Amino acid sequence: MLEGIRIVELEGIGPGPFAGMMLADMGADVIVVHRRRAGSGSRAPQNVILDRGKRSIELDLKCPADRDILLKMLRGSDALIEGFRPGVLERLKLGADACLEVNPALVIGRVTGWGQAGPLAKCAGHDLNYLAMSGAASFSSQAGDPPFPPPTLVGDVGGGALYLVAGILAGLLNARMTSRGVVVDASMVDGSAHMLALAMSLQMTNPARPRETLLNGPHWSRTYLCSDGGYVSVQCLEPHFYSVFLNTAGLQDDPEFTEQFDRTLWPKQTARLAAVFLTRSRDDWAEVFLGTDACVAPILTPSESSRHPALADRSPWIEVEGQLQPRGAPRFSNEPDWRPRASPARGQHRAEILAELGDDS
Repeated sequence: MLEGIRIVELEGIGPGPFAGMMLADMGADVIVVHRRRAGSGSRAPQNVILDRGKRSIELDLKCPADRDILLKMLRGSDALIEGFRPGVLERLKLGADACLEVNPALVIGRVTGWGQAGPLAKCAGHDLNYLAMSGAASFSSQAGDPPFPPPTLVGDVGGGALYLVAGILAGLLNARMTSRGVVVDASMVDGSAHMLALAMSLQMTNPARPRETLLNGPHWSRTYLCSDGGYVSVQCLEPHFYSVFLNTAGLQDDPEFTEQFDRTLWPKQTARLAAVFLTRSRDDWAEVFLGTDACVAPILTPSESSRHPALADRSPWIEVEGQLQPRGAPRFSNEPDWRPRASPARGQHRAEILAELGDDS
C-alpha cells in the first residue's frame, strides 16, 4: 500500500521502531539508522521483529560526515521518525528546521513520553508513568484494586506508535497536496489520554468509587479463574448478550442474576460466578461458549492463540523460520498472502544506500 514511500527511522526503543515496523509492513521503504558501534560487537541479534522489512545503515550522528549522509537521505525521503528527548537532535544540528531546509515537504514524526515542551518534557519516564499521569492507569484494574502496569499496548504502542503512524500518514497526505512538510508531535501521555474517550463515556457517577465503569466493576465484565488454573474473559454488556450468557451457563432461572445493572449486587454476583467457573477447566468453558453471543472467550498465550482452531482462518500470528510473529495489521484486499520481510543485520544496506545517494564512501 505504501510502495514508493521512503521513511528514515533513527534507532530508538519503544514506539518509534514499532511505528517503523508498521509502515514497513504496509510496504514503505523504511531505512533504520542504527548507531555505529565499534568492534565486532556491533552486530545485533538477527530477526529482531521490530526491524522486519527495513533496510539498515550504521551512522554516528555526532560525526559531521555521517550527519551529511543523513541529510542526503532525508533530501529524497518522505518522512523521518525519531524518538529522542526534546533538544537532542537540535544539539546535533539535525532539528526540524535543518531537516526541512533540505526537504521542505518532509514529514517529521517525533514521539516522546511527555511531549516536546513543558516541565516534564526532558524527564525520563516509562509506559506506566505516562499512563499514570494521563489517567489511563486508573482504568487498568477492577474497581477497588490497585492499578497495575498493563503491557506496553496502551502507552508505547497505542498512545505512542499508533498515533505517530496516524500523524505521519496524515502528514504525507497533506504534503502530497501542499508540498509542505509538517512536524508530527506525538506523545504517549497525549495518546493514552485520547484513547480514554470511550472508557470515559461509560464511566458511572459513583463518588465512592470514582474509577468504577461499566467495564471494570460488574460481574459480567471480568476474568474468572477455572479449575485448571486457566482464565476466561466475560464481558456481556448488552442485556441481550447477558441473557445469552446466563442461558449458556445454565443460570437463566437463578434469581440472583436477574438484575444486571444493580451495582449493589455486583460483589455477590461476582463471587457466585467465581464459584461457577471453578467447576470446569478453561478449555471446557471455552467449548461451552464457543460460537455463542455470550461474549465469553478463553485467555490465551500468543502461542495458544496461533494454534486455536477458531482462529485458523484468520490467525493474527505467523511463524517465520521458527519465530512466532504478529501478522501485519490492518489487512488489505490486494495483499491476501502477506508475509513479513526479513529483518536486516545492523548496517547491512550501507553500500546499497550510499550508492542510491551517489556516494561511494
